[in-house]
Amino acid sequence: MQSLRMIENWPVPTAAAAVVRGDGTLAGAHGPVDQRFPLASVTKPLAAYAALVAYEEGAVELDEPAGPEGATVRHLLAHTSGLAFDEHRSMAEPGTRRLYSNAGFEVLGDHIAKATEMPFDEYLRQAVLEPLGMTATELAGSPARDGVSTVADLARFASELQAPRLLHPATVAEATAVVHPGLSGILPGYGHKRPNNWGLGFEIRDAKSPHWTGSSSSPRTFGHFGQSGTFLWVDPGAARGAGAACVALTDRAFGPWAVEAWPPFTDAVLAELSAAG
Repeated sequence: MQSLRMIENWPVPTAAAAVVRGDGTLAGAHGPVDQRFPLASVTKPLAAYAALVAYEEGAVELDEPAGPEGATVRHLLAHTSGLAFDEHRSMAEPGTRRLYSNAGFEVLGDHIAKATEMPFDEYLRQAVLEPLGMTATELAGSPARDGVSTVADLARFASELQAPRLLHPATVAEATAVVHPGLSGILPGYGHKRPNNWGLGFEIRDAKSPHWTGSSSSPRTFGHFGQSGTFLWVDPGAARGAGAACVALTDRAFGPWAVEAWPPFTDAVLAELSAAG
């Protein structure tokens, strides 16, 4: 895909990207796709997927208590537990505000580790990474931000998100639809959003503007970006409804360069997919 060559002009030392079609096949890739990069918050969708596997296996229930009083696994996944951004203290009643929380995902990891009697990084490996062949991916610390992976591995995950094998499609559909709709909150790097809609571990684009995806991205687009200059999005409405996903990893921290570079890149990817039919 010619649009992927746009990463050569990004002001970063190294970048790699790939596009995966809705049927799970690779549409194109560019750059060192086997180089490992810190994921930062792109770790969260992987952690969320492991939590959903634990749910389908019966180890946890989405509405069982977890975290602060009144909160559940669902609240932790949807950033509505009331926990602060990076502190294990409550800032709001569960379900009343969208408080983006690394602490919430750390509590979630601890909860699943206890329920499965297995360290969370090992559960993630056995439940998600190994079955998908993501051999270059590991979690070395917080489930909120300490993943390391490659574009090649995340392309496998992007394929799974569009053509699920590890989870029932209905579970993925629930995870990528709005949970606790209408809540406002901060989208890191982009300010206050009304509403700031999320699914279970996945941000939902809706009509947010400005946004890290493209102006032509459908409102149903879901995914995550990371402060290490990384992103993964899935657009179910891309390419005339055929759907597509894109992964991009870099070794430069998120900042104004990304705010400027990412949306036109996404628009170019979507335009090329649409032209191809």
